[in-house]
Amino acid sequence: MRISQHFKLGKSQLELDFIDIDTTKDTPLFLDPFFISIRNDKWSLEADRTIKSFFQRALDLINNNDIDQARNLFDHLEEPNSTCLGVSRDKPRGRGVGRVFSDEIFENILKSTASSTGLIEDLQDNILFIEGFGKDMLSDMTTNIIRKSLIEYTQHQCELHSIPLTDNVASGFYWSSSSMQWEQFYTKQLIVDDRIILLVPKGVASFSKMYTPERYYNHFVLNFMQSEELRIKSSLVLHRKDGSPYVTKASIKEKHPLTKDFLAGFSKRNPKILENFKNRTTQSSLANQEISEINIPELNSHLLSELSNITPGTQHATDYHRLIVGILEIIFYPHLIYPKLEKPIHDGRKRIDITFDNAAENGIFLRLHQNMGIPCQYIMIECKNYKGDPKNPELDQLSGRFSPNRGKVGFLLCRKIDNMNLFLNRCKDTYNDQRGLIIPVTDDDIINLLKNYNDWNNNFIDEFLADRIREITN
Repeated sequence: MRISQHFKLGKSQLELDFIDIDTTKDTPLFLDPFFISIRNDKWSLEADRTIKSFFQRALDLINNNDIDQARNLFDHLEEPNSTCLGVSRDKPRGRGVGRVFSDEIFENILKSTASSTGLIEDLQDNILFIEGFGKDMLSDMTTNIIRKSLIEYTQHQCELHSIPLTDNVASGFYWSSSSMQWEQFYTKQLIVDDRIILLVPKGVASFSKMYTPERYYNHFVLNFMQSEELRIKSSLVLHRKDGSPYVTKASIKEKHPLTKDFLAGFSKRNPKILENFKNRTTQSSLANQEISEINIPELNSHLLSELSNITPGTQHATDYHRLIVGILEIIFYPHLIYPKLEKPIHDGRKRIDITFDNAAENGIFLRLHQNMGIPCQYIMIECKNYKGDPKNPELDQLSGRFSPNRGKVGFLLCRKIDNMNLFLNRCKDTYNDQRGLIIPVTDDDIINLLKNYNDWNNNFIDEFLADRIREITN
């Protein structure tokens, strides 16, 4: 049973920021430290620092010949079945890293020339050069190392969706980059069927198809070796009818089959090829339909019906708020991620309805910062289920929560605005006074955005927002 079903959330995967796992079996997705390392959102940056801290500590101890202490670092790489990610059969059981596996991983790293020659710089490099090290192990190690980040994310999502947590549950060991050691604490945890469950942001999960030994070998190593065989005019060179020389990848594969020892030796001799592989390997967040099959037009029609059935007024504010969170998740993913409910600011004296982390790699949310110079690491959302138009107090309420550190961009969601030109002029006054950028969005806008939503193409949404922002800032 999926999390959304277990807790009767009434939401599809598109409306949720986390992977809506089935707790009775594994979902074939992974936590990929390489993908995390190339992301620019705050959660990923912190997770990446933690991962790098752990592995650098391990390499330092190995290189200093402090083998026993290095081995101890791997003692807490238990079999995590809390994320329900991976490729286990039947019930999730964390096939990747158990005690036997962690001992084997450590021994392979210790014996590998790749670690002693500096080829292995990051945790994900093990998948290229260490025998027996696959994406399941890499994902499981990552889960253990960043467990605290996953716990905190789970807590925020449970608060957002009113999912109950259990008090005073042991966290399990996680790596602390500040103390440079494994730590644990007691905290609130999500318990399902007597088992701890960690929710994973869908924006950072992947199929782990990019940073792999197969891709490195087939598209970088073999390409280079083809050129080298031609350069030295080796016996592998063949000639076409017109006399032009060529070398097949098949002939090189036969002479130099793919093994991790071969990749390590090749990379030691040709470090620029490995560097090129790392620099040219890119990856994007999965589209919703890669995670879960769903009829998007049918879902959007349902959401619009739900929206029309919510009566304006404070007594229905919670229903409106809850629905809007899911709609915004659909419209803004993967540019805005990790929604959090009512984040306290100013020592708790003020609260923001919702905040999203800005993870945009392109589009309007990136241009706001890069081209317009507006701080927007977080995007703030206020939901007003009013019968009438919002006025200056609502604008002042939202702009009063902006700051250079939190960001100075927010959306004011409301049911309708009869005099949109007047309200946009008020937003323009706020912007011109350098009190931040407030973007109004009404039910009619939501209808327009959902009707034109496409999981594979965000151009319409980007153009709509750019046009609305241009009305305010010009």
